[in-house]
Amino acid sequence: MPELSAVSIKNLSKQFDNVEVLRDINLTVAKGTVVSILGSSGSGKSTLLRCMNWLEQPDRGEVRISGLRLGIDEATGKPMSHKALSKIRERVGMVFQSFNLWPHLTVLQNVTEALIHVKGMKREAAEEVGRQQLDKVGMGHKKDVWPITLSGGQKQRVAIARSLAMSPEVILFDEPTSALDPELVNEVLGVMKNLAAEGYTMVVVTHEMDFARQVSDEVVFLEKGLLIEKAPPEKFFTNPDSDRVRQFLQSSR
Repeated sequence: MPELSAVSIKNLSKQFDNVEVLRDINLTVAKGTVVSILGSSGSGKSTLLRCMNWLEQPDRGEVRISGLRLGIDEATGKPMSHKALSKIRERVGMVFQSFNLWPHLTVLQNVTEALIHVKGMKREAAEEVGRQQLDKVGMGHKKDVWPITLSGGQKQRVAIARSLAMSPEVILFDEPTSALDPELVNEVLGVMKNLAAEGYTMVVVTHEMDFARQVSDEVVFLEKGLLIEKAPPEKFFTNPDSDRVRQFLQSSR
């Protein structure tokens, strides 16, 4: 029996103020792969990503994480309980463009807080996991400092460590480098490339064309809420089917 996909999206649609920002999206993310989502501003990329962990609730369609329906109780067809939803969402990590670190907690405390209060780990065990993940992203030496003392790239690496600490089955990255100064982008992309090489399942909304080309197993392009192209990077970047994708790539050079 084939292994279940990490993420499965079927006929997903979402409206804001009667404007359909996602229209009948179908997408499967295989375990251990990296999928990059490209598109111009307003194309629905971030909304699609947020639907994958129910930060946004789609109006139609379904999202499954490792085969488990997200947000809807399959037995009743009604919204699932907060407890049941939280249990599935533990399988999904999220890295935001604005870092979302708690300023009143040290770097290590930022990483361990959810382990203690969501997973119920003892503090000593949580701190051991936290130190391991901070070392993985090159931030172990900053474990006792406050987030305000960190550069943007360092903050984003801590945010990645916080996500890794929860042992997610898939990590969602929403423009993880867009808030960074250009010289700090590569340190974050380097961490992400290492994670991809280790076999982490990742879905990345990005404008970083080189990253999408070098690291992705599949590239997805959204335009006005429609998924208009989906291909391996070698085809997507050299011989796309869509004129719109060709135009987008030309303008990105």
